[in-house]
Amino acid sequence: MAMPQPMAFINEEDYVIGEEESDTKHEYVNGQVYAMAGTSANHNLISVNLVTLLRTELPDRCEVFMADMKVRIETKQDLMFYYPDVIVACEEEDRAIYYREKPCLIVEVLSTSSKRQDFLEKFRAYQQISTLQEYLLIAQEKQEATLFRRSAHWQPEVYQEGTFHLDSVNLEVSLDALYRLVRF
Repeated sequence: MAMPQPMAFINEEDYVIGEEESDTKHEYVNGQVYAMAGTSANHNLISVNLVTLLRTELPDRCEVFMADMKVRIETKQDLMFYYPDVIVACEEEDRAIYYREKPCLIVEVLSTSSKRQDFLEKFRAYQQISTLQEYLLIAQEKQEATLFRRSAHWQPEVYQEGTFHLDSVNLEVSLDALYRLVRF
């Protein structure tokens, strides 16, 4: 009978160095490292559409990142690094080379494999970021965006048509623009 192998733990410094050299992206949760899956065409189209809108409309003091920038979250009990699909960070002092700690907006494009984690684990972790004002989850199999706002006590707002407003960056977003070229 095969015996389960103990999980190897890695420290933060080794994780960051390893990510610089790795062809595969990994997320980090309390010393454990998890490889990330690839994404679909719809996933990429939605991300690009949103990033294009954000970069075009936001002031230069705000940075917009897609897919390859990590968010670092540290609490008394936890240390995590995640790769959100889109990050907006506007804090001048938050300029580490490989990650951001003070985003105002985090966006995840949902997939079958990540949906549960995005709605539960990551959502709880992201709520610990004091500067985070909004968390946006975007479906890729249908036209639907779910927006959580700190100012609304993280209650979900679901949009399936029309527009919604991102208070964190003072931007009106059209679902038609967000889903441009996406095929269901």
